[in-house]
Parts: sequence; structure tokens; C-alpha cells
Amino acid sequence: MATVYTNATIYDGQGRIDNGFIRYEDTILNVGPMSEYTPTEADEEIDAAGRLIIPGFIDVHSHGGYGIDNMDADPEKIDEMVQQFLQEGITSYFATTMTQTAENVEASVEAIAKAAEYNDRIVGIHIEGPFISVDHMGAQNPEFITPPSKDLMKKWNELSGDLIRLVTYAPEVTDVSEFEAYCLEHDIVLSVGHSGATYAELEQSNATHVTHLYNGQLGLHHREPGVTGYGLLNDDVKVEMIVDGHHICPEMVKLTYRAKGADGIVLITDAMRAKGLPNGESELGGQKVFVKDGTARLENGSLAGSILTFIDAFRNMIAFSGCSIEEAVKMSSTNQAEEFNLAGKGKLLPGYDADFLVLSTDLELQQTIYGGETYNG
Repeated sequence: MATVYTNATIYDGQGRIDNGFIRYEDTILNVGPMSEYTPTEADEEIDAAGRLIIPGFIDVHSHGGYGIDNMDADPEKIDEMVQQFLQEGITSYFATTMTQTAENVEASVEAIAKAAEYNDRIVGIHIEGPFISVDHMGAQNPEFITPPSKDLMKKWNELSGDLIRLVTYAPEVTDVSEFEAYCLEHDIVLSVGHSGATYAELEQSNATHVTHLYNGQLGLHHREPGVTGYGLLNDDVKVEMIVDGHHICPEMVKLTYRAKGADGIVLITDAMRAKGLPNGESELGGQKVFVKDGTARLENGSLAGSILTFIDAFRNMIAFSGCSIEEAVKMSSTNQAEEFNLAGKGKLLPGYDADFLVLSTDLELQQTIYGGETYNG
């Protein structure tokens, strides 16, 4: 039996339907204006008048949450964590690793791949570290930083069953030609991050993505655009943004939106295990983290990932930048699906996966639907 939401405002990733319906089972069967709706006896009809429907969020950069981290290398715990992500609207997820020993990263990617066998919301792996610069390491552990290695990437990707979709690296630290070539051959997007690369160096690279813009990188300077300038100036480069009000102040969020437009921005949480837990001591990559006042910081005061939920990132982006809901949908789902060729994701069209969210008019998340199943939170 199909389910139909009627009389809703629908943002389908291409535009807005002011008074629409969406009929679905595990995939979307029909979507359109109510003038085209024909009820059938086989449908379960739900009146969604006064509510908004948008595609489910896709988080391509998140380490953990709810007391769990991908580096724990526990498939059951990773599955449990991804289940809890539904309460904040994440229906597709790139499990993200940290700078640790090669053996620990290996164990993590194997565990993620195992969890992905029975949790199809895990659609990729993001390797963030250890291929970064010590000078821009942020909350990564300097003890385990190593130059980009084709051999390690090949090993980890094979162990993951080719699940790696994104890698953060510093292209300036060594000759990365073989490393980049392997990634491109295996559809792994190259993201510059935790890097001191100059604009000229990045022009010689194959990076088409910037990890958490403004954070952990050579910033914008009037005589050297750096990593930040590279991300802002190039239309074919997507930039990640942690829109929690701490990693980037609201005014800079607005400036970035004006410079890049909705098509160039990818919202992320960069969340860590303390998300969803009370204030206090936590851990990230083997380092102590202290959570207070909406931030997670190392003992030296450096920001250490975030405790941001994706629904808050969505709302904050609208509040800080003045963008439309339609544009926020692009930045939270459609752009990710297109950049990483995630079939059936990011839009609400016939044949696409029934992954969508039901929101109130004040953008409170009321329901998460994933693969046609309803999660009420």
C-alpha cells in the first residue's frame, strides 16, 4: 500500500510546489500539485496542510554523535549512531575517520563497511586525515600525520569495498600525483583541508572540494588567496560549511553565500561523539575534548569538531544568510547527491528513494521518512 502526503508545500530539489502531494512506498511514485492528485482506495492518505516537505539531509562530514565515534570501529555502534541521526533529519551519511594510526583507520573503514551492509543510509566514507599538514592540523593528532599515500588509500578503499567517496588532504606536503590519480580513477573526490597550500599550488592540484571552509587552512589574505580563496573563487569547487555560529560567524556565512551562491556550498555538521550528550569531558581522535556553551574544544581551546545537529545547520543557514528554503535544500541535500553521484538521493522525484522530512512552518522537524519508513523521533 502506498502512502500519500497531501496539501503540503513541497521543495523537491528543483523548485517549490505550493499545494502538493507526494505518493510513495520505498521509492517515490508520484509528486506534484494537488490539481493532479487522484486518490485511490489503496492509498493511506495523510493531510499535511500547513507543513513543508523537503529531501532528507546528506551529511558528508561527521565523525560521530550520541556517545559513538566511527574510530571506535564497532559496526553495531556505528549502526546505532546512524539510526539516531534520523532524529535530526540525516537520511544519508558519509562516515568520517580521523588522523590515527594506519591500523586504526583500517579497523574503522572495515567496521563502517560492515555496518553499511545492513544500514543503507551509510552511503560513503570520508577519510579526513592522516594526509594533512601539521601546520594546520586543528584538532587532529600530530603524532599520526603522514603524507598522502596512494598505497594506504588503495588498501583502505579495498578493505571498505570501494566505499570511500571523499578524502581530505594537503596537496602541498609532497608529490601527490599518484595519490590524486588513484582517487580520480576510483571516484574519490579530492578535498583540500588542514592545508597550507597556496592558490598557485592548488591550481596545479585536482582538488574540487574544500573541507570546512575557513577552518584548518591557509586563509584569505590580500596578497595570497590561500585555500579559502581557492574555494571562494572557483565555481567548480564545492565548499563545506559548519554553520553552528562558532566555526564561522554569521556575517561570514552571509558573505560566503553571496560569493558562492547556493550551488557552491555543502552544509556539514563535522560532529563528534559528544553531540546529543550533556556538557562535560569527551574524546576525539584520542584527545580530551571539553563540551560547553555549544562548542567542543581541546584543552588548548581549539575547536574540536562540533555538536551541531543537521536540522540546526539548515535553520542557521537560512537565518544567517537570508537564503530561501529552496536554496537551503540545495546546500543540505541536492548538492551532495549531485557532487557524489548518489543515485536516487537529493530530490523528490518519481523513482527516487523515499527519503524526506516533514517540517512545521517554523522549520521544526516533525518526521523523518527514509526508504519509505517513518521515524517520529
